[in-house]
Amino acid sequence: MPNRLAQETSPYLQQHAENPVDWHPWGEEALALARRENKPILLSVGYSACHWCHVMAHESFEDADVAAAMNRLFVNIKVDREERPDLDQIYQTAHQMLTERAGGWPLTMFLTPDGAPFFGGTYFPKTPRYGLPGFPDLLERIAETFRTRRREIEQQNAELLGALGRMRPEATVRHDAELSAAPLAEAVERAAASYDARFGGFGGAPKFPHPADLELLLRRHAATGEARCGEMALTTLRRMAEGGIYDQLGGGFCRYSVDERWLIPHFEKMLYDNGPLLRLCADAWLVSGDPLFRKVAEETAGWTMREMQSPEGGYYSSLDADSEHEEGKFYVWTPDQVRALLTAEEYAVAATHYGLDRPSNFEGRHWHLHVAQGLETVSALLVKPHNECERLLASAREKLFAAREQRIRPGRDEKILASWNALMIEGMAHAARVFGRNDWLASARRALDFIRARLWRDGKLLATYKAGRAHLNAYLDDHAFLLKALLEAMQADFRNEDLAFAQALADALLDRFEDGRGGGFYFTSHDHERLIQRPKSGHDSATPSGNGIAAFALQRLGHMLGETRYLEAAERTLRLFHPQASRSPGGFATLLMALEEQLAPPAIAVLRGPEDQVRDWQGRLAGLFLPRTLALALPAGSLELPAALAKPATPSVNAWVCSGVKCLEPIDDFACLKRVCKAAELL
Repeated sequence: MPNRLAQETSPYLQQHAENPVDWHPWGEEALALARRENKPILLSVGYSACHWCHVMAHESFEDADVAAAMNRLFVNIKVDREERPDLDQIYQTAHQMLTERAGGWPLTMFLTPDGAPFFGGTYFPKTPRYGLPGFPDLLERIAETFRTRRREIEQQNAELLGALGRMRPEATVRHDAELSAAPLAEAVERAAASYDARFGGFGGAPKFPHPADLELLLRRHAATGEARCGEMALTTLRRMAEGGIYDQLGGGFCRYSVDERWLIPHFEKMLYDNGPLLRLCADAWLVSGDPLFRKVAEETAGWTMREMQSPEGGYYSSLDADSEHEEGKFYVWTPDQVRALLTAEEYAVAATHYGLDRPSNFEGRHWHLHVAQGLETVSALLVKPHNECERLLASAREKLFAAREQRIRPGRDEKILASWNALMIEGMAHAARVFGRNDWLASARRALDFIRARLWRDGKLLATYKAGRAHLNAYLDDHAFLLKALLEAMQADFRNEDLAFAQALADALLDRFEDGRGGGFYFTSHDHERLIQRPKSGHDSATPSGNGIAAFALQRLGHMLGETRYLEAAERTLRLFHPQASRSPGGFATLLMALEEQLAPPAIAVLRGPEDQVRDWQGRLAGLFLPRTLALALPAGSLELPAALAKPATPSVNAWVCSGVKCLEPIDDFACLKRVCKAAELL
């Protein structure tokens, strides 16, 4: 019989609906039960694409004996970290404090009935191995500890809650401190110190994409002309695009690489990685002209529309790492499988290009495709013209992709999250503008209109949607990421309704999330459920910092509209986190990009005139790497524009360019506009 999870919107929770465990979703019902029965809480946090979450579920949560012990000893709560990032943040931080080790998923925490954690870990096997205790034995020991050592647990909880409270940055902030560019320079030095010049990326295995860090390096390259900044970003993106972390047949990036060469990924594909990486590939193409980045952008956008966009318009969350209970099974090959599908000539090119002529690189018996030899090298080795090798490889890829489509597919998490959708909307809209792809822009528009129609209710944003049901208070990230996505969408194609939505989101950030006294934004709104901590972080994680994106987007909207409330809130945020970013700039890339535009405001370029001329100038600007320019094409017509944007319509195209409080005379020559915008990039 299904348990209480069967009616939840989260596919991850629904995966556990048939467990013999008496699971509860997080909520007052479960917490009240724990208090009433004086039972500890077993909190299990994961997500649907998580490989080790599946392993622990199969080993323990589907086992009747283990479930019986869980039901006897604990109130069991299952949480989808993607729907409840507030809970995940709090208990991941608590885990790190309690164990002095990094967290991860599955997260397994044991709480007192009031929600305070007293023991935790991540994956626990059913029987002892990997230096970990067996889960059934651990359950008995934890329950006994709770019964016999309550006073020690209460003392530890008091210390832990005090430490969580002291983590807020306002404990050390000086609001009169000067904002300095020093953290920007130091961030580049830190990146250079850990940069892997051979394989790209930073540090050793495992390697993560860290798109915010790469974006900051590209911006610093444009601002300072420092060649090493461009080299670190472009080389890393190239190695990723050639590696197995990138799906060489279907497009899209996996979560991370388990090795330093980007060859073997953890095979899950997350929407939140691919949106920022799509944007980055478009910018990398603008900087370098390398056709590899255009190809990867086209394939990633194609994958997004083909596999991740719902019929209603929103983007789905993720693809699982596993299929048929095996990680990566959908993606890997044997040479014999490939040879059976291709002609001898196609196989010769594909095998040399993708490394099928080398030893197995996955679990000793499979091959995961990566670019082992570039086509120029393949052409020389096989003594074939380069264009012939291109034709044969394209034919081979088409056949392999078609055959792969017949396999049992990885699971797809079909919930639609506002924050992750915003990251992909921004990536699609930006890439559409750079490459002139109206179909990509239409995809972004469908997702944006879906969010506005289904997740924006009576002036409040909701966090998640599935199967006709939207719920949960939206978080800081949902509001901030969506505001930034709207700014990108307006640059691609201005609509009045997008500007109105952007202003409503900005006002919601100030009204519902800002700490007006201490500065910065809480992760949860003022009317959110009371939890043991209310995080306010400026650090990037797998996704950009909500505080960093809020400061960046509010500044841009503030300059665009001349709205000082937005500018002042952004400045308060930057002052709050400046001491932390100055001490240790690593991980603060998003806030540092906002700091860069606080120290030297971006250029706001408003194009007015006949539509064909305005669109021509807009397209030509989009072909330039101008990360510190926000360009709005506003053809003459019936647009309802605020005063700051209501420039007069003219017989021929004109550009009005402002930076901060300084505005130039109207510009009627594109070459002049290009010089002005290029000059605005330099710091």
